[in-house]
Amino acid sequence: MIKVENLYKWFGSKLAVEDVSFEVSKGEILGFIGPNGAGKSTTMRIITGFIPASKGKVSVGGYDIDNDAVRAKSLMGYLPENAPLYANMTVYGFLNFAAEIRGFSGTRKKDSIEHAIETCFLNPVRHQTVDTLSKGYKHRTCLAQSIIHDPDVLILDEPTDGLDPNQKREIRNLIKSMSEKKAIILSTHILEEVDAVCSRVLIVDKGRKIFDGTADQMKQRSENAGMFTLEFSSGSPAEIAGRLRMIDGVSRSEADLDVKGAVVIKVMPSKQADRTEVRKRIFEVVKNQELPLTQLKVEEGRLDEVFYAMTRGDAA
Repeated sequence: MIKVENLYKWFGSKLAVEDVSFEVSKGEILGFIGPNGAGKSTTMRIITGFIPASKGKVSVGGYDIDNDAVRAKSLMGYLPENAPLYANMTVYGFLNFAAEIRGFSGTRKKDSIEHAIETCFLNPVRHQTVDTLSKGYKHRTCLAQSIIHDPDVLILDEPTDGLDPNQKREIRNLIKSMSEKKAIILSTHILEEVDAVCSRVLIVDKGRKIFDGTADQMKQRSENAGMFTLEFSSGSPAEIAGRLRMIDGVSRSEADLDVKGAVVIKVMPSKQADRTEVRKRIFEVVKNQELPLTQLKVEEGRLDEVFYAMTRGDAA
């Protein structure tokens, strides 16, 4: 649905976007992340047709955003950052305005407004003016205008910024519920949101694309991804760590502090080792040596750790 090809954008002598390419298909939620000044907002503005690219091409549903802008934009819904709204309009009045500028009238307009209100759970505030709404309802109202025409593509810029945990959960669930029939780009700086909502992650830094894959693939780049944390009810930390260090496929084993008084050992498999086999060998040692194991956890890896490394040039 969305195709970005070799995108460049200069502002004078400053290169803000450099050779960025990616595609987003229907059913995907692409988490678009990067540090401040990385080129995220510029790329989003180019995709939505607010500013032209210096070089490269963007197409939406097969329509070029520069040469066939009306048809390309008709397939898109856009939620800008900070949910800009008209404070003196009611929720219904604002959505009526949004439907009319999309060319809707009569029954089609009424039905599209009701569908947007129902989808975004706005019925309790439909007759309230925007200036009386909570932040959560303002975000929902702006999201409702972006889906008023049931677009195939949604571009969402910081959709949960400034919301409380309950409001964030509601908006995230709403986005996920719409993803089956739409291609969605979600720009955010909240890595927890990427993990909770997105099926794919694209990272830009200094205007360039530096990662494109799933959140799980990103986590696997974490220094401690795949590490086993074992908790024992008693025993000598040094002795237990030493025994586990002797297991084939283990690169390191070290004792860790635990405030509950338990013995905690961190075991890292070597990069070449089969982690499933290493786990089996750990259980064999625990059983054969009658070690009092109470818990074993596997470290998935941390998105924030990988993001920090990638955007500092330290990633593997």
